[in-house]
Amino acid sequence: MYNPVKAAQVIAYLACKEPGKTLDVLKAIKLVYLADRESIAKFGAPILDERRVSMPHGPVNSQTYSHINGEHDLDACGWSAYLEDRANHQLAVKEGVSDDDLDELSEADIQCLDAVWGKFGHMGKWQLRDWTHEKVNVPEWEDPHGSSEPIPLERIMTMVGIESAAAQAALVEDHNKISRLLKQLA
Repeated sequence: MYNPVKAAQVIAYLACKEPGKTLDVLKAIKLVYLADRESIAKFGAPILDERRVSMPHGPVNSQTYSHINGEHDLDACGWSAYLEDRANHQLAVKEGVSDDDLDELSEADIQCLDAVWGKFGHMGKWQLRDWTHEKVNVPEWEDPHGSSEPIPLERIMTMVGIESAAAQAALVEDHNKISRLLKQLA
């Protein structure tokens, strides 16, 4: 089940590393995807439970992207408790929010976010976009020719070297289903 609060906290954590605590939208969405990819490679599961797609500017976490674009009630889902929009396609950490407030992020999530920031934080949005288009870097991305195409979790797992990717993807999906059921019962 997609957790918009956790997604907002992922972006806030990364944005806190920038002067002014702001992050360009394109850079944010690329870093979120790369953090999920890092988590899959290290721990066998993504940080965020959501669909991923190939889009013209590279791979994208679909629901996070739609939240960034304001396609949801950001107050009702908890997103706006951590992030606010800024002019010029920038996402900003809400005033007063610090790393200590990001309680949805596990230590494993933070390890992955720090690793991704260490590798890519210095890159500009267009450098990052171009990097994700290189097959040697992100082979699961396929040019959707102006549209969007799903990137199955199993394909990402295969590309990052997970043994028995089909079984691992099924395990993650089963875990997510159980989590959804437990949340519905609560």
